[in-house]
Amino acid sequence: MSKVARIALLVVALLSMTFTFASAPRANAQAKKIVMYGASSGDAETKSLTEIVATWNGKNPDNQVDLQFVVDYGVTLPKALASNNPPDLFYVDSSIFLDLVGAGALAAIGDRLTNTADLIPALRDVFTTGGKFYCPPKDYSTLALQVNTDMLTAAGVKPPTTWDELLAATKALTKGDVAGLIVPTDPARWLAMLYQAGGSVTSDDFSKMTINSPEGLQALKFYKSLYDAGARTAQDVSAGWPGEAFSKGKAAMVFEGNWILGFLKEQAPNLKYQSVELPTGPKGKASMVFTVCYGVSAKSANLDGTVKFLDYLVGVEAMTKFTTDLGVLPSRSSVRDAYLKAYPDREIYIKAADYAHRWGFVPGFSAVTDKITEQIGQVFKGDQTPEDALKEIEKVGNEILAKAKK
Repeated sequence: MSKVARIALLVVALLSMTFTFASAPRANAQAKKIVMYGASSGDAETKSLTEIVATWNGKNPDNQVDLQFVVDYGVTLPKALASNNPPDLFYVDSSIFLDLVGAGALAAIGDRLTNTADLIPALRDVFTTGGKFYCPPKDYSTLALQVNTDMLTAAGVKPPTTWDELLAATKALTKGDVAGLIVPTDPARWLAMLYQAGGSVTSDDFSKMTINSPEGLQALKFYKSLYDAGARTAQDVSAGWPGEAFSKGKAAMVFEGNWILGFLKEQAPNLKYQSVELPTGPKGKASMVFTVCYGVSAKSANLDGTVKFLDYLVGVEAMTKFTTDLGVLPSRSSVRDAYLKAYPDREIYIKAADYAHRWGFVPGFSAVTDKITEQIGQVFKGDQTPEDALKEIEKVGNEILAKAKK
């Protein structure tokens, strides 16, 4: 399953539950154990984080970390947070960060950490609200364009760098059962094009929707033109997600994050492909950034000890090990050189952070992203015009934003 798919499951689970947080901390305030929930993406993450925790425990006998890899993370975490015995430390995806802040589940400990200025500003800002920096980003991902180099060579096509080139390449690469490009109805991909057109989803203060604009219409019409030119959804080519379609040769190009690299190494080791920047739109470059922070429970009975361990966990030494072990992008600027020495082919994803837009809105905004998914699907089928689709999205979005202000 892709990282985005796992995030979606977590969002659905979290937003479907009602949290009631008591103000009282857990019993046994003298406890010196730190309970940490992890959501492993595979053996590499399990091994790396386990080794990092073991190093800490070996040097800190009075402040031990109990690392627990939770199987049904999207179900177990919400229940644990709603109880009086939550984990001290846990993963928080940017898409549900504001929901947890609003529920009183997170302690704002960001400013208690060492050298936070070294954390990439765009990522630090994702987990800052109300003037408080809540939790440090553990890593991040950005979108790029992956192209099947054999297919491009056979068609005499170069990796596209502009919208016009992308459209032409999609037409040229669509042959038989092979789609020239996968265009998910998932808004995370289309929103990159919205920003490339100079548009936006909401106002900066989340007071109103701005998606129904000339720029929004231009972006949605272009997305539809790609579908009309032969692009398809993953489901259209009987794949679970774009990465699977790409790995099986069912698509010549896909928009995915760096999470696809490990997947392709495992599932399609002989596939010849290249990652390039997303094509530039009418108003310039844009990508999306997805990130997760290490959140600290507001009810932690060992807050000081947890913050000390977290400071180590996101420090240069531990982050260098974690990111080079996994290949995920480091959230510290000072770790970039060591990372790129290990993964020189991933510079394209790191550079994208300079012009990427955050994935995260107000609490309850999943209703809007669901509506975007629905409307894009209808536009593809010809059951909805781009103009009316944007009106529908705008309507639902303004309702959610109005509720969030109350």
